[in-house]
Amino acid sequence: MEGVQNLPPHMQGEFMQTLEQMQMKDSLIMYNTLVERCFHSCIHSFRSKSLDSKETKCVENCGERYIKMTQRVGLRFAEHQAMQQKRAADAAGV
Repeated sequence: MEGVQNLPPHMQGEFMQTLEQMQMKDSLIMYNTLVERCFHSCIHSFRSKSLDSKETKCVENCGERYIKMTQRVGLRFAEHQAMQQKRAADAAGV
């Protein structure tokens, strides 16, 4: 993000707006994926308007596992990126 300061002021605003839109899009995609995955895994009948206790527990567990998995993948990605940057810096002799 330190490269943003090198942009002209009018482009900084555009960049930040685009970044916010991308983050919102990613959040919505993650939410929709979570809903679809847990719905298909946990809901098997439409006998009533509400979920029974077994379905409710399944959806809660599914959501919790999905969020933990997403966080773990994000952390691993950040670690990988940091390692790649360190290797690049070492190769450049910095």
